Amino acid sequence: MEIRNGQTITTFERISRVLFIILGALITAIGLEAVLIPNDIIDGGITGISILFSHMTGYSLSLFLFVLNIPFIFIGYKELGKSFAFSSVIGITALSMSTSLLHHIPSIISGDTMLVAVLGGIMIGLGIGIVLRKGGALDGTEILAILIAKKFPLSVGEVIMSINVLIFSFAMLIYGLKGALCSAIAYFIAMKVIDMVQAGFDESKNIMIISDHSRKIGDAIHAHLGRGVTYIAGEVGHTNEQVEIVICFINRLEEPELRSLIKTIDINAFVAINGIVEMHQY
Repeated sequence: MEIRNGQTITTFERISRVLFIILGALITAIGLEAVLIPNDIIDGGITGISILFSHMTGYSLSLFLFVLNIPFIFIGYKELGKSFAFSSVIGITALSMSTSLLHHIPSIISGDTMLVAVLGGIMIGLGIGIVLRKGGALDGTEILAILIAKKFPLSVGEVIMSINVLIFSFAMLIYGLKGALCSAIAYFIAMKVIDMVQAGFDESKNIMIISDHSRKIGDAIHAHLGRGVTYIAGEVGHTNEQVEIVICFINRLEEPELRSLIKTIDINAFVAINGIVEMHQY
């Protein structure tokens, strides 16, 4: 047990987080090695690129999954914080090891290509969703998309879609039109399952924080997440007490780190989190 800035962080919470991330990685690996790959269907993102490289070179999928994601772990550490990077290292390592161990297991389904795409998409979406919910990632594509979206007038979803159009177009040269289309279907289903598990793939969040340490929280958000904040003067209705409200906007991957920051400063802070369907800056 550790006490950090007045907050007790239990060993159970750490172990639980790690176990769920490993579980999510294992489910994803089963979806890949026992469902999609034996039926010549791939996933999107870095995972899809890794499958293509493995197919073309003969080297193991686990090797490419680990090596190709390393740069994004460092980027995630700088942009999204130590907690996110640590969770992602666990998730990506677990995924790489799981695909290596499960590489020779027989396919649990074959023949019906559409059923394969649906089942594989569900399993991968469930696994990735669990990992994302625990503050990590199994694929560096999301991190890359967030960085690109910050610099160009594109949403995270649009960037990821563009990347995957290129991946599935290349897959068509290897697996044929049917394989590429089924891969796209599996990926689409996986994204919908992630939506269900992780409350929105391309969702920005509006955060409202009421705390006696509002300025300290605002400074921490700016320092650790690089997000600007707005302070609004408020008044408690039944006491007429003056309060200062912190308003900021974050993306889905930043939410676990934000929660941790707030708790370490003021465990009694009131936090309201609202999903934003669409956000523009004119």
